[in-house]
Amino acid sequence: MNPIPTCNVLGTALAVTDYDGAIAHTMECARERKRALLVALANTHVVTLARRDAQFRAAIDAFDLALPDGMPLVWVMNRRLPTPLRDRVYGPTFMLHCLEATQGDEWKHTFIGGTDELLVALREKLLARFPKLQIAAMHSPPFGEWNADDDEQMITAIEKSGAHFVWIGLGCPKQELWLVRTKHRLPPAVYPAVGAAFAFHAGRVKQAPLWLQRIGMEWLFRLCAEPRRLARRYLVFNSLFIFYLVKDALFPRDSGKG
Repeated sequence: MNPIPTCNVLGTALAVTDYDGAIAHTMECARERKRALLVALANTHVVTLARRDAQFRAAIDAFDLALPDGMPLVWVMNRRLPTPLRDRVYGPTFMLHCLEATQGDEWKHTFIGGTDELLVALREKLLARFPKLQIAAMHSPPFGEWNADDDEQMITAIEKSGAHFVWIGLGCPKQELWLVRTKHRLPPAVYPAVGAAFAFHAGRVKQAPLWLQRIGMEWLFRLCAEPRRLARRYLVFNSLFIFYLVKDALFPRDSGKG
């Protein structure tokens, strides 16, 4: 299997690919079942946090694939690529396209994250949209910090499910840190960390209109919807993202440093 080429943005190696390429690659990995393949859906928050926080940087570097989830990342990448990307690989949309491509008895999916109520709604919505989808298991982990028993319970649930794709919706940075911490124990499968995708597809959180997504302003829609929860993420980290881009342009020798 040929690796996907990458482009460095703030120290994170982002895959130069589109939805079709990402889905084909992950399906091939899932079919081979050789190991746990960790897939990050990297937006500006993820790459900026990785630049700012050494522990999170180590986690992102341990992922096997980081897909460019945000339009600002695509714009930065396109300034460096001979053939520009036409679109980002947005986590919730990637999830839907992948589920559509892997309907049927050959493929099994497990979902980790959210509450029991949210997972019931998610199952209902997904099966209404993809009637042949094989949902092997859904697991709502406990809130707060997890101990070894909690880890073991989730890993056992994944192993028993026999899933090819294990969708992780725990939120950033919890989902990335957990996947890397347990990677050596995870059963062979593809593990996309898709954040709020569960809430979107369960109908619990409204997504931004497509026109806002295309111009890179989805963050403003979400900030207006959940200002108390998301203010720091978007106002602080969006500003830091621009600061680091300018810094790297002015001082390229220090590129990748905080």
